[in-house]
Amino acid sequence: MVQAYIMVKALTGEADRLKDNIEAIDGVERSHIVAGDVDLITVVDVASPSAVKDVAATEIQSVEGVEDTQTYISMD
Repeated sequence: MVQAYIMVKALTGEADRLKDNIEAIDGVERSHIVAGDVDLITVVDVASPSAVKDVAATEIQSVEGVEDTQTYISMD
Protein backbone atom coordinates (compact mmCIF):
# COMPACT_ATOMS: atom_id res chain seq x y z
CA MET A 1 0.00 0.00 0.00
CA VAL A 2 1.05 3.57 -0.66
CA GLN A 3 0.31 6.27 1.89
CA ALA A 4 0.29 9.92 0.93
CA TYR A 5 -0.46 13.26 2.52
CA ILE A 6 -2.36 15.78 0.44
CA MET A 7 -2.31 19.40 1.51
CA VAL A 8 -5.50 21.16 0.40
CA LYS A 9 -6.04 24.90 0.06
CA ALA A 10 -9.71 25.80 0.21
CA LEU A 11 -11.55 28.84 -0.98
CA THR A 12 -12.59 31.10 1.89
CA GLY A 13 -15.19 29.51 4.15
CA GLU A 14 -15.17 26.11 2.41
CA ALA A 15 -12.98 23.99 4.74
CA ASP A 16 -15.79 22.32 6.73
CA ARG A 17 -17.76 21.34 3.64
CA LEU A 18 -14.63 20.19 1.83
CA LYS A 19 -13.61 17.95 4.73
CA ASP A 20 -16.84 15.96 4.45
CA ASN A 21 -16.68 15.75 0.64
CA ILE A 22 -13.02 14.71 0.61
CA GLU A 23 -13.50 12.05 3.30
CA ALA A 24 -16.18 10.44 1.09
CA ILE A 25 -13.61 9.74 -1.68
CA ASP A 26 -12.39 6.14 -1.99
CA GLY A 27 -8.84 5.79 -0.68
CA VAL A 28 -9.08 8.73 1.72
CA GLU A 29 -8.45 7.53 5.27
CA ARG A 30 -9.09 10.85 7.02
CA SER A 31 -8.82 14.60 6.62
CA HIS A 32 -8.01 17.25 9.19
CA ILE A 33 -8.73 20.98 9.15
CA VAL A 34 -5.50 22.73 10.16
CA ALA A 35 -4.13 26.22 10.72
CA GLY A 36 -1.31 27.47 8.53
CA ASP A 37 -0.55 27.75 4.83
CA VAL A 38 -3.06 25.02 3.92
CA ASP A 39 -6.57 24.40 5.18
CA LEU A 40 -6.74 20.59 5.25
CA ILE A 41 -4.30 17.71 5.46
CA THR A 42 -5.72 14.56 3.93
CA VAL A 43 -4.29 11.08 4.46
CA VAL A 44 -4.64 8.68 1.53
CA ASP A 45 -3.93 4.93 1.61
CA VAL A 46 -4.12 3.29 -1.83
CA ALA A 47 -2.56 0.46 -3.84
CA SER A 48 -0.10 2.38 -6.02
CA PRO A 49 1.48 5.78 -6.76
CA SER A 50 -0.79 6.11 -9.79
CA ALA A 51 -3.79 5.66 -7.48
CA VAL A 52 -2.47 8.55 -5.37
CA LYS A 53 -2.45 10.66 -8.53
CA ASP A 54 -6.03 9.65 -9.30
CA VAL A 55 -7.22 10.61 -5.83
CA ALA A 56 -5.30 13.91 -5.72
CA ALA A 57 -5.45 15.15 -9.30
CA THR A 58 -8.77 13.71 -10.39
CA GLU A 59 -10.95 13.39 -7.31
CA ILE A 60 -9.85 16.03 -4.78
CA GLN A 61 -9.00 18.76 -7.29
CA SER A 62 -12.43 18.36 -8.87
CA VAL A 63 -14.26 19.08 -5.59
CA GLU A 64 -15.84 22.51 -5.82
CA GLY A 65 -14.09 24.89 -3.43
CA VAL A 66 -10.61 23.34 -3.70
CA GLU A 67 -8.15 26.04 -4.73
CA ASP A 68 -4.91 24.02 -4.81
CA THR A 69 -3.28 20.79 -3.60
CA GLN A 70 0.23 19.54 -2.85
CA THR A 71 0.89 15.81 -2.56
CA TYR A 72 3.59 14.10 -0.51
CA ILE A 73 4.07 10.32 -0.79
CA SER A 74 5.36 8.63 2.35
CA MET A 75 8.72 6.90 1.87
CA ASP A 76 8.54 4.61 4.92
